[in-house]
Formats: sequence, C-alpha cells, structure tokens
Amino acid sequence: MSEGQMRHRTGSVTLTVRGRDGRLLADQAVTVAQQRHAFAFGNIGVDFVELVGGPHPEAVMGPGGADHTALEQLGGLWLNLFNTATLMFYWGSYEPWRGATDAERLTKTARWFAERGVTVKGHPLVWHTVQPPWLLGLDLDEVERLLCARIRDVVGGFAGTIDVWDAINEAVIMPVFENGENAITPLAHARGRIYMVRMAFEEARAANPAATLVLNDFDLTSAYERLIEEVLEAGIRVDAIGLQTHMHQGYRGEEYMCHTLDRFARYGLPLHMTETTLVSGHLMPPEIEDLNDYQTPEWPTTPEGEARQADEIVRHYRSLVAHPAVQSVTYWGLTDNGAWLGAPAGLIRADGSRKPSYDALEALIKGEWWLAPTAMRTGADGTVAIEGFFGDYTVSVGGSTATFTIGPTQTRAVVDLDVGGECR
Repeated sequence: MSEGQMRHRTGSVTLTVRGRDGRLLADQAVTVAQQRHAFAFGNIGVDFVELVGGPHPEAVMGPGGADHTALEQLGGLWLNLFNTATLMFYWGSYEPWRGATDAERLTKTARWFAERGVTVKGHPLVWHTVQPPWLLGLDLDEVERLLCARIRDVVGGFAGTIDVWDAINEAVIMPVFENGENAITPLAHARGRIYMVRMAFEEARAANPAATLVLNDFDLTSAYERLIEEVLEAGIRVDAIGLQTHMHQGYRGEEYMCHTLDRFARYGLPLHMTETTLVSGHLMPPEIEDLNDYQTPEWPTTPEGEARQADEIVRHYRSLVAHPAVQSVTYWGLTDNGAWLGAPAGLIRADGSRKPSYDALEALIKGEWWLAPTAMRTGADGTVAIEGFFGDYTVSVGGSTATFTIGPTQTRAVVDLDVGGECR
C-alpha cells in the first residue's frame, strides 16, 4: 500500500514533554509506543461468552467452572490483534423463553472486553432469523409491541457498555424471507421495509441517544442502494452503513471491493465491514445462492487453502484500509472451532494453533501499521515529533509513562511525566 493511500490513516504530532515540576524535559531520551489503533479492527466475541459468562441458560450445568487456561490462550490471541468485539443478541438465543434472557452472561462478557480497552458492539436488534418460537401465533400488533420493548430493553440496559449496534440486519430480504417460519417476516411484509428500519433506529435512539446505529446487509446489489436512499429520504438518521462480505466462494478481488466501497461511500456515511470471511479449505461451489444451503459432512482446512487465505486476507485488508470511507472491519470468527457453516474460515485452527492468515494479519496490524516501542530524544525545547497511525500512544522515561493521541486534527500535545525537569 503506497504512502499516498495511507495518508488518511496517519498523522504527526509535536509532543511537548514536561517533568513533575512543569519544566521541559530537554534533550531527554524517551520511549514512544503505540497502544491502540483508532481504526476498528474487529472480530466476533462468541467464543468468550461461555468462557467468561458461563454456560448458556439452556445448557445442562456440568461440573467445573470457567476454563481459565482456554480463556487465557484464546484471549491472548484475540486481544493481540483486535480492538472491537461483536457480541450476538439474536432474539431466539437471547430470550429463548419469554422473559428469561441471556443478559447476565453477555454483560459479564461485554465488561470483560471493555476492561481490556475493547469497544463492544451488539448484533443485531432486528432480524428475521434466530427468532424465539414463542413469538409464533401472536398477532402482528403484539409482535411489534414486543419487538419495540426488546430494542429498548437491550439498548437501554447495555448503554455505556455497548454503544454500537447493528440496528437492523438484512432488511432487503426481510419482508420476503422464506427459509424458515418466523414472526418478523410477516411483520415486515405488512408494515414495509422503511417502517421496520425506522422502528429499529428510533427505538434504539430513544433508549440510548449516544449509540452508533448501523444499517447492515449482505445484499450488496442495487436493491440495498435503493433501500439506503429511501431510508435517508425518509429522514431516518443512520450512523453507518454495514456491508457483509462472507467470501466462502472465493475472494472477490480488489477491483470488486473498491468498486463496491465507492458505490456505498457516495452516501457520505462511514462504512462498517461488519462481517467478512475467507476460507482456508475448498471453496463453496459458485452455483450456491444462499450460503446456508451448502451442506458438507466436513470442511477441513488444508495447507494450500491456508496459503491462499493468508495471501487473500492481506490483499483484502489492504484494500479496505486504503479506502477513506471504511471505518471498521470485523472478521467473522477467530477459530475454526464452531465457525459459521462449519467452514475453515478462522485465523486459528480448531486445535488452537495459528494459521498463516493470523500471522499475515498480525504483520499488518501489529507490524506495518504499528509503532513498536521506539527510542527517541527530545529537542532543546522539550519537544519530539512523532508520526504514526491514528490511535493511542504512550511516552515513557524510566518508570513514568503518559498517554497521548495521534488523530486527524491534533498536531500538538503536552504530557507530564513524574521525573525531574531539564533531565538529560
């Protein structure tokens, strides 16, 4: 990726370093290190709900407690690369029985991530799949009332811990969805897409005015563009456009991705790549239209597939980060163990070992796009010029450390360290 392509992701700051007495630390050796990317590099957090929060309410309780070794190992791999976690709030699994929710486990998990500096996102508030069976048979007005109450309860209850939500998922297909009976499709068919989108966004906004709300879809055709245009023309406030790119049938290529990003960037809203995958085994046949229809007894990762996945993930992430409209990228799964559709789409094998794709992504996020601890020296005026990717940084002298930020508008910063002034 050329320097020009990265200009919108990097900046420079003139940092003034002072001691405890307020005097400048002139001609002083300091160590500068990056701590966090401003860009949202995300992954799902589904593996951690049971490790942190315990068994699902529907599960039969067995002996023993949390697997602390698994949590430490998987957590280390996850936290090494990612700063944004998506937790699942599918209504059918969140509230399998009316009034009995999974809020406690998800709260514990969300706090576990937040305590480690991770931004937590909820997915999704409104969707027609993974719905509770107890909704079936209720009249549409009651379904709508319960759906609105769910949105308010979830968004309001998690406010401050989860402030980013996929407000509605796959609204393009929602009114005509036929792959499984549910109570949301009839509601969407009767009320219309715009009504459903407005409901999702306005109920969520009322419950948490500070929330970032995303319109999310896998349909990247003109049908989604028309929906976005109609939503915006209806005066519905959308904070970001979500684009899914599950590439189980093969990487779509930089040209396709760039063209797609340009098409959706024209609305002037941030683009969130909410769900992306690349497989490290055989590819799903191209004639499969609905990925959920593909059935195979096993789908192993292979050395050839892993090499392909590593190459493609570098190409994919470079093209996404290069586009100025893209604000976040969420990879859909850390490990092959329990991966969606049983596909070898993880960055970690089922046995916990790292695939080449993990190492390749690490080389970008924590290598090429990262400032490792670097020795620098302040000038006679106590300043040091620092260039790097937008994000959070530390500057240290001895055992004293202070934080500062490199951002698109910040060119100067002052930090105070607990050391004597005018040091050498």
